[in-house]
Amino acid sequence: MNRHTFYGIFLLCVCCLFGVSPSLYGQVKDTSDKMTIHILNNRVLTFTKTDSGDFFRFVGDVIMQQGTDTLYCDSLIQNKTTNILEAFSNVRIAQDGGTQGLCDYLKYTSSQKLALMQGNVSLTDGKNQMWCNELTYDLGTKTGVYNNGGTLHADSTTVTSNSGIYNVKTKEARFTGNVTVKDPAYTTTSKDMGYNTETKLTRFFAPSVVVGDSGKTRLQTSSGTYDSHNSIAYFETPSKIWYDGQYIEGDTLYYNKLTGNGYGNGHVIAWDTAHGSTLYCGHAAYNQRKREMWATVKPVLKQIKGTDTLYIRADTFHSAPMAKILPPKAGTVKDADTGVVKRKEGSYKLPAAADSSTLTAAQVTPVALLPVAVPDTLPKTGSRKKKKGAVTAAVNAPSPLADTAWADSTAPLYFCGYHHVLIFSDSLQGVCDSICYTQSDSTIRMIYNPIAWSRKSQVTGDTICLQLDSNRLRSIYVPNNAFIVSLAGPDKAGLYDQVQGRTLKGYLKNNTITSMLVFPGSEAIYYSKDERGAYIGVSQSKSDRMKVTFEDQAIKKINFERDVHQTLTPLDKADIPNTRLSRFKWLDDKRPRSKEELFE
Repeated sequence: MNRHTFYGIFLLCVCCLFGVSPSLYGQVKDTSDKMTIHILNNRVLTFTKTDSGDFFRFVGDVIMQQGTDTLYCDSLIQNKTTNILEAFSNVRIAQDGGTQGLCDYLKYTSSQKLALMQGNVSLTDGKNQMWCNELTYDLGTKTGVYNNGGTLHADSTTVTSNSGIYNVKTKEARFTGNVTVKDPAYTTTSKDMGYNTETKLTRFFAPSVVVGDSGKTRLQTSSGTYDSHNSIAYFETPSKIWYDGQYIEGDTLYYNKLTGNGYGNGHVIAWDTAHGSTLYCGHAAYNQRKREMWATVKPVLKQIKGTDTLYIRADTFHSAPMAKILPPKAGTVKDADTGVVKRKEGSYKLPAAADSSTLTAAQVTPVALLPVAVPDTLPKTGSRKKKKGAVTAAVNAPSPLADTAWADSTAPLYFCGYHHVLIFSDSLQGVCDSICYTQSDSTIRMIYNPIAWSRKSQVTGDTICLQLDSNRLRSIYVPNNAFIVSLAGPDKAGLYDQVQGRTLKGYLKNNTITSMLVFPGSEAIYYSKDERGAYIGVSQSKSDRMKVTFEDQAIKKINFERDVHQTLTPLDKADIPNTRLSRFKWLDDKRPRSKEELFE
């Protein structure tokens, strides 16, 4: 009997003994046809019976099939008792749809279709690929799990983590432990995040940071989504966004990089690092391209210059860059040294404002009171569809900048606040209905029933313009119905120095008025003192124009021009309670006492 005849008789006996068809080279049947294991090819078959079970060993170009799944390897051991298979060397799993898995060693539980893959493991769907040293792969659900480090590569994006789960069918992945996502456009680090290789949607479940635009953009959150395909971020927990000198944080944030639109809800803080301004509010809608923002729910503007800090509170704030006004071509100039003809440099101005120093309510309103719908709610988590209603209205709200081109990042901003305005700094306090602050000239324009206080002095008028220098008052301008009053003695004495006229221009040093010019129709009441500081009497004066000089926050001298009328009444004969000019108002009870009042 030759060797081949003996091998055929032996194989036939083994197959008959275990009820396996010899034509299938070791076919083993389970409870259903889909679970049936077919050995389609091998070169050598051996059988071993032990206390732990009966084992078939297939050697040489082994091909095993279960349903539509096929396993290739150099050798295979099958436990007939448990139906657990072990594959060795050049192991490859092939599934419908192009899914393939490679490894050095595989342990396969056929009843559960569960494979433990070890050594140089890779899993691919033909487009995306995962690498790791050890992977548990469910062939039924096409889900792979690793816990000892792994990498997923999808198009130009690479994700590494300590642990990961990837579903080849749904393209959903979940990564935990030192997660790093690298893409040409951005880099993400996280402790726990999900990623869809098809939609490019990232879900955050733990503290995470997204950095893009060569480090200019930085997103930080613990919960939410980032759609890298459409550059849309929606964060559900307190989160932060930085972009090239701009910063915003809030309890929830939404940001669309392509349109520049963003929203923040709850404890919002927006910071312009270049110009030292910070805006606090409960809700903000902004456009990064236009550098434009609408803020509601107790908004407070904080402006830092030098050593002083200015706070402004209003019901609503609107902020946008100043318009750069260039002269016409006829305004070109010729350089004296080079002979080159150059266009004159423009200046930044409020749109529609003819003269920023004399800006009135009528000039501010067309610019700042633009129709806009500020959204009350944000889109749902992970939503990629365009939202309608309040959110869309805010996105498409008109602005002083007509297009979506990037605004000049160096242009100074203006801030307009509407209704119930409060102002506080160490040197200046004020109230009014509406206000506009321009960074280009550091000027505050108080509109509608404005009142301003500086130390012991109070100023009122139709409009008040305050010019700051490092947040210290440098000058004050009241174009109409000007009135200034200051305490001339103890509070209970009721002595008030008063000056009024149509227009007032005042100059300050160290936040204290040093001089002022009042014209026309100027009037004054002040309490004169002798060299020892004792009161002489009450001086009442009228003239077409007067210049007032102050010392120690009290009137020192008044120079009159044209049509001068003046009287001096001894103090003991003066009717002090009725010694008042026609516009007299002492409104100290409305004066903000601390910055904390603005945040209440």
